Amino acid sequence: MAGALLRGGVRRFPWLCNVLLYGGLFAAGDAAQQLWRRRRRGQPPDWAQTRRVAVVALAFHGNFSYVWLRALERALPGRRPAAVLGKVLCDQLLGAPVAVLAFYTGMSILQKKEDIFSDCKKKFWNTYKTGLMYWPFVQLSNFILVPVYLRTAYTGLCGFVWASFICFSQQCGDGTAKSAFMWLQREKVNADEESSEK
Repeated sequence: MAGALLRGGVRRFPWLCNVLLYGGLFAAGDAAQQLWRRRRRGQPPDWAQTRRVAVVALAFHGNFSYVWLRALERALPGRRPAAVLGKVLCDQLLGAPVAVLAFYTGMSILQKKEDIFSDCKKKFWNTYKTGLMYWPFVQLSNFILVPVYLRTAYTGLCGFVWASFICFSQQCGDGTAKSAFMWLQREKVNADEESSEK
């Protein structure tokens, strides 16, 4: 029943449902990484940070994704291999840089940083290169398997993982997957040491 209602809502109000799903999942990615990262240090989550992520995701990313994915489909229609590969290439060369720049700049504006481009200057290339290890595979499956009216929602679902990474990078990483993995490894070592002390 709920699934049918959701599918009907997405078909009837595709823009609204896709943008809300995308924004909610992106904000949930930030909340998840904060709960995991901060809980180990005994700190409460920074819900203001999660609200800022939600604002950026709802105001820009969800809308951009919705319009961008439809534009790609109009420019390169269908699921033929050449069209799918063309969409993935365009997405990674044009869409991805815009999304990364908008995230870091939008977050800096909402955090009232003096230099709103500081994070972009420090982390853009690392984040973009890390995204190239994740997003082409996501978009390949998106363009082959997912109907056009659900593509933004699917991107948001996969964006949950990406949001966890990029929000970590924005708060304390350098935009590389290596920094996230090193942090995870330190957390594992700390947990192992704590359990061996008991």
